[in-house]
Amino acid sequence: MSERYPLNWELDSLYPHPESAEFRTIVEQLKSVLSRLAETSDRLPAIDPAAATVSAWSVFLNQHADAYAEFSAINAFIGCHAAADAANKTYQRFEGELSALSPLKSQIATNIEFAFQTASDETFVRFIAAEPFLQENAYFLELCRRCANLRLPKEQELLAAELDVDGLHAWGRVYDRLSGGLRIAIQERGEIVERSPGQVQFDMPQRPVRENNFYAADKAWASLSDSCAEAINHIAGSRLSKYRRLGVDHLAAPLHQNHMTRETLDTMWSTVTTRKCCVADYLKKKAELLGVERLSWFDQQAPLPLQSGIGNSELSYDEACVLTINAFSEFSPELGNFARMAITEKWIEVEDRPGKRQGGFCTDMPTRKQSRIFMTFTRSNDSMSTLAHELGHAYHTWVLRDQPVFHRDYPMNLAETASTFAESVLAESRLSAASSRQEKLEILDGMLSDSVSFLMNIHARFIFEDRFHQERAAGEVSVTRLGELMKAAQQEAYCDALAEDGWNPNFWISKLHFYITDWPFYNFPYTFGYLLSLGTYSLAKDAVDFPRQFRDFLIATGCQDTEAAVESSFGYDLRQPEFWNRSLDIIEQRVQKFLELAD
Repeated sequence: MSERYPLNWELDSLYPHPESAEFRTIVEQLKSVLSRLAETSDRLPAIDPAAATVSAWSVFLNQHADAYAEFSAINAFIGCHAAADAANKTYQRFEGELSALSPLKSQIATNIEFAFQTASDETFVRFIAAEPFLQENAYFLELCRRCANLRLPKEQELLAAELDVDGLHAWGRVYDRLSGGLRIAIQERGEIVERSPGQVQFDMPQRPVRENNFYAADKAWASLSDSCAEAINHIAGSRLSKYRRLGVDHLAAPLHQNHMTRETLDTMWSTVTTRKCCVADYLKKKAELLGVERLSWFDQQAPLPLQSGIGNSELSYDEACVLTINAFSEFSPELGNFARMAITEKWIEVEDRPGKRQGGFCTDMPTRKQSRIFMTFTRSNDSMSTLAHELGHAYHTWVLRDQPVFHRDYPMNLAETASTFAESVLAESRLSAASSRQEKLEILDGMLSDSVSFLMNIHARFIFEDRFHQERAAGEVSVTRLGELMKAAQQEAYCDALAEDGWNPNFWISKLHFYITDWPFYNFPYTFGYLLSLGTYSLAKDAVDFPRQFRDFLIATGCQDTEAAVESSFGYDLRQPEFWNRSLDIIEQRVQKFLELAD
């Protein structure tokens, strides 16, 4: 079946090619604008409701919004090119050049935050009320006040931002280059071929093949262990140095970034820990179906064996697009039309080829009111779920496209709600349409595989990162100890459900998320979003117009705290276990259904 949907994204309409003189001019202009804004931010008047002060701040914040949007779009544009061609030196240089602008951005943000930090509550309220533009951006300005509590004294903060370019963020770029250039030697049809990490599969039916792939990949990643240990230690060390001076723990910053409280996080993990071992029953049954006593790490994505000797069929990208568009359209014509537009207008890069970076992402181009999606489609249902996931992200930014620039940003935990919600829409549509026991089992297997990922795999990442930061506070952590921490976290998070020798101690090397320098603890928001999406999806059947309600919730994610956005939209207090239990009820029901069908 020939593909009628494009496999490659279109970038040329966004900006001139990075190797052109025109693009160089755009970058230089951006640098100039940010430099001027940084200088202006040093001279901003103290906050008060006087007309002259309000006018000066309104003009500055408007300019700041424009520059912020432009920087975001250009940075995303270069990130797209670099992800699609990981070895390209020009793209790498631009990534470093744009990263070097971070001190200017930090200078602007720091000056804004410190100005609002020193204003009294009464002065702040009167100042906001004095101008419509300020009223429209009130939530952003309130966040600025809060963020100042995680700032060092001004001069130290500015120095730290400059040092981070060649420190914290440089170590993240080192990891990107190491992982982007990694090649894994795989045996295929009697020959040794080299594949990039994103091309190595573990979802094929032949256990010896996926086992071989796992150990080949593990060997390749292990070759980077010393360099990655340097990177992860210095990334965490940079953060902890700042946290010590601020007098906060290592979770204060990620909680602030996700606009949520520690109470909500603790309630979520406590409820998950209490109830998630029902998922171990699914893993035990899956092991039985696959003919092994216990699953190993590389078995998690394995497809179930088919009945009657029917071979496993591959899913074309074209078929995946049709299924996704149709599922979205059943839920909401707007969502379906959006997916069709994103796919046909070449917002998505899916081609399976060497030289691409691993993983998948959706990135926003705010000045163009568009997004771009990056992934590698491997002709599988899992890849189709990834497509739906990233389209959910893109739909979220699409819904927010006409909001004030500063209110188009939303925290990661709520961003993952839209993406995992989109996955649920696709999965439930497929399950409803399934006619055979085998097909239902396979779909439930996919759903419960997600449950394993969000309740066990990501929990393991959180436990590892939490304990690693605690140990790193006393000094650098060795390669051996990092592996021990990773294995112990996996055993705890998985309820010890995998085989004794079936763990992945080197997972700390291969997981990109540990090396994202802008987002510490790039893990718990996924579980948060997954459970929130399950709970909200269950509300749809009783709502009069749930697509509109959900759309309104997505808009609220940019202008309300996490707990407030959920409570105002759906009426649940996330600091209590009720909503989380509602979501876990769904998972438990799916486990029971799977066990019934499997017997």
